[in-house]
Amino acid sequence: MPELPEVETVCRGIAPFIEGHVMRDVVTTRPNLRVAFPELFAERLNGHSVEQVKRRAKYILIYFKGGPCMVIHLGMSGQIKIVEPDASYQPIKHDHMFLHFDDGRSLVYNDPRRFGFVLLYDNAAALEDDKIFKQMGPDPFSDSFTPAFFYDALKRRNSPVKTALLDQRLVVGLGNIYVCEALFMAGINPKRLASDVSRKEASALYAAILEVLEKAIKAGGSTLKDYRRADGKLGYFQHEFQVYGREGAPCFVCNKGEVHRIVQAGRSSFYCSACQKK
Repeated sequence: MPELPEVETVCRGIAPFIEGHVMRDVVTTRPNLRVAFPELFAERLNGHSVEQVKRRAKYILIYFKGGPCMVIHLGMSGQIKIVEPDASYQPIKHDHMFLHFDDGRSLVYNDPRRFGFVLLYDNAAALEDDKIFKQMGPDPFSDSFTPAFFYDALKRRNSPVKTALLDQRLVVGLGNIYVCEALFMAGINPKRLASDVSRKEASALYAAILEVLEKAIKAGGSTLKDYRRADGKLGYFQHEFQVYGREGAPCFVCNKGEVHRIVQAGRSSFYCSACQKK
């Protein structure tokens, strides 16, 4: 499943091509993905211009001037691509949605496994009122996600710090890969109770979270198989993993410890036996 950096990369990739442009038509090739496409899809969007493309957690949000807001979730295998006006594009298998704009460009959503979905809200207020977004914690790049907030939030959790970081009510969008890598950078064992993390450690972990996400965004993502950005290029952050997926291998940093793997809340956690003793 695409993680926060992949989704952020997609948002940054498509924004320059569709912001300010008017929707001319919406075409779907099937009635549903994980859920049905919105009713009166084209009628509700045609004639509206794209005001802004944003990301919330792992959701792509497209705000249209005059009200409508579209939410796209890529699921396990969803990909978005931009087709140029002069491209003689031939639809391929699993192209399920086409958004056609006034300059001749099209946004194409492809999803082989169809675990993704597309929602449409009448306005921004309706989107914010949906339980999907109402219960979310702050985004790691938002002004509300501060070192003080982060420390206080950890102090209220009696679960392992790894499990706490995956809880979208604490902070949104942190996937398993990035939590493992951030904990390693901060030198914190994933089995530690979140409430036992000191203020100094929380500050180091806060900085590590932002650093690992920024590196992944710059690299274009980390999906282990064939994730592609909006420009069609592969993401390569996986080549920079320090611990994730390296069970039994020596630590790159200390050259003393070995990367161990444990299972927490059904997810694999990887950590260095020396760097992350505590």
